[in-house]
Amino acid sequence: MNLVFSWDWLPLLGKGTLVTFELTVISIFMGFFLGILLSLGRVYGNRLAYLVSSFYVQVFRGTPMLTQLFILYFGLPTIGIMLPPFLAAIIGMGLNSGAYQAEYFRGSIQAIKGGQMMAARALGMSQWQAIRRIILPQALRLAIPSWSNELIYLLKYSSIAYMIQVPELMFQGKRISSKTFLTFEVFLVVALIYLVVVMILSRLLGTLEHKVKIPGLGVKGRASL
Repeated sequence: MNLVFSWDWLPLLGKGTLVTFELTVISIFMGFFLGILLSLGRVYGNRLAYLVSSFYVQVFRGTPMLTQLFILYFGLPTIGIMLPPFLAAIIGMGLNSGAYQAEYFRGSIQAIKGGQMMAARALGMSQWQAIRRIILPQALRLAIPSWSNELIYLLKYSSIAYMIQVPELMFQGKRISSKTFLTFEVFLVVALIYLVVVMILSRLLGTLEHKVKIPGLGVKGRASL
């Protein structure tokens, strides 16, 4: 590998990695809170809440994230709404992730035995109190394997944000390669950065899952990498 490239351009890739990290963290937590609301709407909501939540999940799971980003960044200006690239990426990724997380949380909630809700209500708790104190604490722990995969997928999917001019890792890699013509070297480093970050996240999330797991109770998520 060209040593001049290594020292001259790695700081720029570092800045791109930071933007990628910011995109991922903000959008995963946006999707987290949205996913909880949607999952509760599908499991405990009335008919209207169920239909709205189901429609949302179907739309955002059924269309590519890149299409959603293009609608936000290129489509909204036609009706007078201009979004900065970073904000458009955050909104698009967060809305998309919320649909997937809603399904993970819904599966985890439904894995909790119905008798626990009945027992909580018999003790005088309202439905919301039972959900908040009994159901969600268990369901969130059960959802960690699937949620961990979603975080890793979202980190990698953030690479398409360069299509709307977000200066994340892939954007910086493409910019550097166009100036230096070191395409192989540049994108090899980009791939290695993604790999290292994914390995670190996997180790941290694996530790978290082990510490908070509920003995004898588990939900299988999507296959890990």
